[in-house]
Amino acid sequence: MRTCLTAALLLLVVHPIARPAIAAEAEPKRADAWQVGTPIVTYWAGPSMTDAVARQMADGGFNLAWCSEKDLDVAGRHGLRALLRDGLLSPKTLDNPEGREKLVALIDRVRNHPALYSYYITDEPNAAEFPALGRLVAFLRQHDPAHLAYINLYPTYANNRRLGTEGDRVTAYREHLRQYVEMVKPGLVSYDHYQFATSGDLDGYFLNLAMIRTAALEADLPFLNIVQACSWTPVRRVPQGDEMRYLLYTTLAYGAQGVSYYVYCHRGHTGGLALADGTPTSIYHALKTLNREFVAIAAELQRLESLAVYHAGMTPPGAVPLPDDAPFRLDPPVPELPYQPPERVRGVLLGYFGEAGRPSRVVVVNLDYKSEAVVGLTGPGDLETFDATTGTWSAVGGRRAELRLAPGGGKLVGLSR
Repeated sequence: MRTCLTAALLLLVVHPIARPAIAAEAEPKRADAWQVGTPIVTYWAGPSMTDAVARQMADGGFNLAWCSEKDLDVAGRHGLRALLRDGLLSPKTLDNPEGREKLVALIDRVRNHPALYSYYITDEPNAAEFPALGRLVAFLRQHDPAHLAYINLYPTYANNRRLGTEGDRVTAYREHLRQYVEMVKPGLVSYDHYQFATSGDLDGYFLNLAMIRTAALEADLPFLNIVQACSWTPVRRVPQGDEMRYLLYTTLAYGAQGVSYYVYCHRGHTGGLALADGTPTSIYHALKTLNREFVAIAAELQRLESLAVYHAGMTPPGAVPLPDDAPFRLDPPVPELPYQPPERVRGVLLGYFGEAGRPSRVVVVNLDYKSEAVVGLTGPGDLETFDATTGTWSAVGGRRAELRLAPGGGKLVGLSR
């Protein structure tokens, strides 16, 4: 889970207010195929599943827990969906009749359990593994189309050897994503990127978001972002609550339907969501509210298309500057700012959403996770704002909204209906 962009970066940009064409080879979705449902809030490396652990996760706004087969009932008792782990969920299982028979028996035992949501397959595969993973995903889809086969991908800073593709950072990663979608045919694109270093912030966070967003849109797939919630090495720092807010709202603005945290609790890691004895950390307490905000906003956006993402202020790698003629504009404008990594990115992020290429919703994010911001936004019609804590919309009484945004925080704004 762990390094001179050229004009090639321009190819990442989705044309403003236009969704990229879906790949011609994409298969039509079955009526009984897996769907996201409630937007995903999950974690990586958590404690063994008990009633106390499940209760803590549910109280914290999590809705997907890692489980063994025997844990399914525990997760279900607390309203959690289950990501099933089992040694049979491996491509090598399909190499012999006995293994296939055991896998089918496992699927038959769990597929109708009300808590089951997905099958865990693997983490950060090399491109050479994609054909075998594709066979396993197809096998699972044949026997249980209603549940996701979950695979997580490398970030952009993985080297060519790990990715299994060649070229500079953009070229190699784009090819990795292309092969993954084409060969594996996943139901969801998941990846991890950890930007918070002791020396500052890595410069590839928005580049990775942009590339994943583009690949997911082209394949007509939802995506999930695994974000940093801990330190496991001297070169990474433990993020604070405002930084976690920044990660969630930037993820929303780019169109994700899921977020995951590395880690919940794991030996050798500092921070996370709970200590070894189960005591919740300050990050857990910050996320109790933020997780619910994420689900509420992502659910509002679920039926819409992610049409464009724009940056005002600093433009780090992968960022597209806000056009002068954008339908939702900042008033007053945010001046252009120079960006010098490893400093934190500052400015405002706008994620456009709508139908048939017409933007009707925008997620506005204060990119400065150290300072509150007051942002003026104008739109092509009367505006309303969404309260993510109550799930209600309120008219602002005109075409301009003044938004007070917490450090790293955001707001969903829309055209009045």
